[in-house]
Amino acid sequence: MGQVILGVGDYGASNTPGDDVKTFALGSCVSVIFLDPKTRTVGMAHVALPDSSINKAKASEKPGYFADTAIPALLELMSKFGCDKRGRGLVVKLCGGANVMDTNDTFQIGKRNALAIKKALWAYGMGAVSEDLGGNFSRTVTISVSAGQVVLSSPGKPNWQL
Repeated sequence: MGQVILGVGDYGASNTPGDDVKTFALGSCVSVIFLDPKTRTVGMAHVALPDSSINKAKASEKPGYFADTAIPALLELMSKFGCDKRGRGLVVKLCGGANVMDTNDTFQIGKRNALAIKKALWAYGMGAVSEDLGGNFSRTVTISVSAGQVVLSSPGKPNWQL
């Protein structure tokens, strides 16, 4: 039983029973979650910004950092576990995209991240079956490979499933 821990801009996957894929403290960042019922593989990307054009060097070094590069990178990784490279058959879930630091709602990074991720998913003919986006609180996300469950937590709130 292990954990695949993802930081900001990281992406990872596992199909090892007993493993968890986890990321901490999503604020304006958005977690893109892929679950493949056929191969029992789960994958996640911790996306920080919507568009890689602002820093092509960072995008090539850490493609999970940007919405437009995270989706193809995660699909490529999932394909190494036997999942369809174009995302066919994957269950998609999204969470995060909160407004935790921008009290005046000036930059709307969370909303922009969520929209950019949806746009990137649509290019593959994919869409989320469930989402927990927005609000003004951070989220920690844990995906259980064995159960195929996505559990969210936030300080002062009971855990909930997505």
